[in-house]
Amino acid sequence: MKRNCLRTVFAIAVVVLGASPPAAASAAAGPAAAGHSRQQLAAGDWPTYHHDNARTGEAADLAPLGTLGTAWQTTLDGAVYGQPLVVGGQILAATENDTVYALDPATGAVRWSAHVGEPAKRSELPCGNIDPLGITGTMAYDQATSRVFALAELTGGQHVLVGVNVKTGAIEVRTELEPPKGDRLAHQQRAALTVLGDRVYVAYGGLAGDCANYIGSVVSATTAGTDPLSYSVPTTREAGIWAPGGGVVDGQRLLYAVGNGESTTGYDDSDSVLALSPTLQRVDLFAPDTWADDNAQDLDLGSSSPTLLGDHVIAVGKRGTGYVLHHDKLGGIGGQQAKAEICQSFGGSSTSGDTAYLPCNDGPRAVRIAADGTPTVAWHADGTANGSPTIGGGAVWVTDWNDGVLYALSPADGTVLAQLDIGALPHFASPTLSGDHAYVGTMTGVVAVSGA
Repeated sequence: MKRNCLRTVFAIAVVVLGASPPAAASAAAGPAAAGHSRQQLAAGDWPTYHHDNARTGEAADLAPLGTLGTAWQTTLDGAVYGQPLVVGGQILAATENDTVYALDPATGAVRWSAHVGEPAKRSELPCGNIDPLGITGTMAYDQATSRVFALAELTGGQHVLVGVNVKTGAIEVRTELEPPKGDRLAHQQRAALTVLGDRVYVAYGGLAGDCANYIGSVVSATTAGTDPLSYSVPTTREAGIWAPGGGVVDGQRLLYAVGNGESTTGYDDSDSVLALSPTLQRVDLFAPDTWADDNAQDLDLGSSSPTLLGDHVIAVGKRGTGYVLHHDKLGGIGGQQAKAEICQSFGGSSTSGDTAYLPCNDGPRAVRIAADGTPTVAWHADGTANGSPTIGGGAVWVTDWNDGVLYALSPADGTVLAQLDIGALPHFASPTLSGDHAYVGTMTGVVAVSGA
């Protein structure tokens, strides 16, 4: 993957935004709130992280790959770590300055903005690498209420869930949604939000540096901001739930990847894939039989979201071992169907047909799973592309967030079809695909690349 290689050219829109929930999730949502008309989803909408609650990351109706070129760039009031949303003919983005924006997809002009509050400064946190720390996790859109939901961190470490009307920019829901255990200042909300039914699900991990007293958890409230529920990993410390993809919905189960816990003696549900019910009861679990060593060496599964592929779940983390699980019986400790060395994986995957596209530190992998669960790496795209891939228009789209490059790869063999410099990117940047554009959050705002 050479940066000076430019073959087929396509234009993509790169935006600094937070992502929204899937069409499937939106369709499952409850009746619209009083006084609200339902905002119908349309072709090209991308209402949650990686398009839908299964996190497939596929835009089946994206225009064929054309010529890459920057259509527009919009500077916002902070970095955009979350994936862009496309809902109702506008781009939705959220910044680390705790502001939610709606942008015109043709020009990047700001249609409305909603400032939630003052973000936390690095100087008031025990550790971390985002300054200021505001809205980091990808947003989620609820079709029933026409609200986009974001979790904002405010000065003092306060965590606030907001629901913003996508038509007007009015903040209609505002409620504290704190992690249930540990020091709230030690928690960071990076994982994408999930809307399932009439509830919003928010996962918590720790700050970069794994400092102070944080405990991985999932907290939920209704889309009206009421009836809070929570689940905490039963560990003494750590076990953060921070992978960018957040909850992966499999029927009525939410799957989360959990990081290393403090224990290396008695198992504490860390270094795992957890299945939670809508009421946040743990109903299933998988952990490698190497969990104690994983915890000791920070080689856990928590760095990448689980991947749903047919009847299987693929779990790959920092150690590089890929575990194949049966989706409705995860297997407990050491109960995988199969395993293989795949890659060190950080971010969120995407799927199309029988193939999963996994984010890897040394270039993405395409992986297929046989009926008996045996995984096979179909190709490895050598190079620096380390972002979370998405799929559409006959290409696999993936960023190199170290050097600020967007690549379009061949789904057949991973070769570079096109590339474009798009500017400084946050960790795990992942392109949203819609119509004849792609949208990616940057460290300064939004850049749009057009031309499919």
